[in-house]
Amino acid sequence: MNNPIRRKALLALCLLIPAPTLGVLFGMIWFPDTPLGTGLFFFCKIWLLTLPLLWRLFVDKKRISLSPTRKDGWLAGIGTGLLIFGVILAFWFLLGPKLINPEFVREKMTAVGLTSLPRYLGMIAYWILINSLLEEYVWRWFVTEKFHTLFRHSWIAIVLSAAAFTLHHIIAMTTFFNGTVTALCALFIFIGGAIWSTLYLRYESIRPAYISHVFADLAIFLIGGRILFS
Repeated sequence: MNNPIRRKALLALCLLIPAPTLGVLFGMIWFPDTPLGTGLFFFCKIWLLTLPLLWRLFVDKKRISLSPTRKDGWLAGIGTGLLIFGVILAFWFLLGPKLINPEFVREKMTAVGLTSLPRYLGMIAYWILINSLLEEYVWRWFVTEKFHTLFRHSWIAIVLSAAAFTLHHIIAMTTFFNGTVTALCALFIFIGGAIWSTLYLRYESIRPAYISHVFADLAIFLIGGRILFS
């Protein structure tokens, strides 16, 4: 690989993609409920969030953009979001109770302090307003863009970025679900990641993907609230 721009893109991906997987392994698998596991988890999280910004400023030497988009980008985000929202809810009502033990999920949610409606609503606000936006910033803006720089083909960038986005989710889900449920959820996450990467490359902005992502999160939290408070 003689192209220096592509070499830098590869290095950026190698430095960033393992971070969330290592964070989940440290915090949930190898050292759960320990200061060491918690500390390493948050170190990986900080690395994940700061590396793209520092890389943009000091390696790529480009300015930070507020990622504006066109009107049809907003419509695409809303449209795909509504579609994902409907698919998730339909899947839950058709198959969810047969595959997932609500009592087990309720116990897990209670164990992390989600025992009251205000706390649950607070987590929803954090997840939608902060976490989902940061995921789009990392996985669509940075990872998808670097894969596109590396391979020059949109479909390769979409598939690989969606796969990278899915990996750490799989490891986290194994602590909650059996293999069948984990595989199904991983498939949905991969498809969602592919849709959002497509939106990013199509509109050159994370905003359509973020709006679509919010609808997916809302569906998941509606299901979680039904399990926890029903």
